Amino acid sequence: MPLFEYVCKQCGHQFEELVLGTTTPACPSCQSQRLEKLLSVFAVSNRSGNDAPPEAVGPCGTCGDPRGPGACALD
Repeated sequence: MPLFEYVCKQCGHQFEELVLGTTTPACPSCQSQRLEKLLSVFAVSNRSGNDAPPEAVGPCGTCGDPRGPGACALD
């Protein structure tokens, strides 16, 4: 069940909605189905709040396998 962000084109209300299958959500404020799907912040930005590049965590510096050094197939 994906979580989508919407803005209502009728009243301007912005909200999130869990959408199952082909269900068309309605604005919780005015019940309109004239909605615009927005891009989620986490889908748009990968910044963590600082400008430093992420540290390499995997044994080869790319994968970050949680099982530790030497566990990934990239090694």
